[in-house]
Amino acid sequence: MVTAILVRMNTSHNNCRATTQLDRPVVDQVSHDTIPYEDYCQTTGPNEAGMITQQFLAFNTVITLQAFGDPDHVRAAFDAARAQCRTYERLFSRTLAHSDIARINNAGGKRVSISSDTAKLIQAALYYCQQADGLFDITIGKAVALWNFHEGTIAPEKQLKAALAHVNWKNVHVEQTNDGAFAYLDDPEAALDLGGIAKGWMADQLTELLESEGLSNFIVNLGGNVVVRGEKPNGQPWRVGLQDPFNKEGILGGIELTNASAVTSGTYERSFTHDGKTYHHILDPKTGYPVETDAAGVTVVTRNSLDAEGYSTTLLALGIERGLAFAKMHPEILNVFFVDQERGIYTLR
Repeated sequence: MVTAILVRMNTSHNNCRATTQLDRPVVDQVSHDTIPYEDYCQTTGPNEAGMITQQFLAFNTVITLQAFGDPDHVRAAFDAARAQCRTYERLFSRTLAHSDIARINNAGGKRVSISSDTAKLIQAALYYCQQADGLFDITIGKAVALWNFHEGTIAPEKQLKAALAHVNWKNVHVEQTNDGAFAYLDDPEAALDLGGIAKGWMADQLTELLESEGLSNFIVNLGGNVVVRGEKPNGQPWRVGLQDPFNKEGILGGIELTNASAVTSGTYERSFTHDGKTYHHILDPKTGYPVETDAAGVTVVTRNSLDAEGYSTTLLALGIERGLAFAKMHPEILNVFFVDQERGIYTLR
């Protein structure tokens, strides 16, 4: 992942503000799904440089917000961002029973009423599916569910083959009408999984929220999906670490960012070894198995996080040579850093 700051978590500690009205979005009045570690939140600072940090968990990810400014003002903005994360998780999660995505997947192809945010996210995801030429597909949900990278479970071949028959992003439809937003699947057996795109979309939304709250020098870090705005008090740009794919605590270099985003995809993020073979979580929609690539990781730098997230999986799947050629054809990609199996780095510039 791209690391803005290394922190140690104590999940029993909670020193964020009490729940505000913002922490109870409209969706919560319908959905009472429990979010894992929802109560965990820790705010520290300002440190010697004047930076305040808030850390919490959402989307099965450690979220870190950091900013310079008036402490009370910064903390209030962070609390608003945390509340927004709760809304998004309850809308976009594949595993929460009452989320928009779960209801679409369980509707048997019927038209489902969804939030406008869910509609915007799905529409954005479909664009990157089209750009990926089959290497990124949000209807891979049933194939993904057959794997368990935490427990080291390999998807059964027969079931995986059956699941792949329902992978086709062109079967996803979104409508926005005067009566609201709706979605449906042509294939009633298909299942959406927005895990490969949602964090990028959400990072951009949280960035806009913090800017609207008056913050100008800050970092949004969704588990390595990093957006920066402004600069440090000394006028220097933010600097994030280029993750070593073979050492979770190590970095291979630094990337300077100003009003930009850096997102990393890597075969190291979730993987296991069985009978001497390593299986990672980035699946090929054509085979249902982990993509075969000469890249151990790729970091994509763009102005907004959605572009970086939307292209990162495709670039990793393409491999180094084809991935660099792809990046050159997409001007929204400001730079890309591939790391190979020997820790070699390949970049556009």
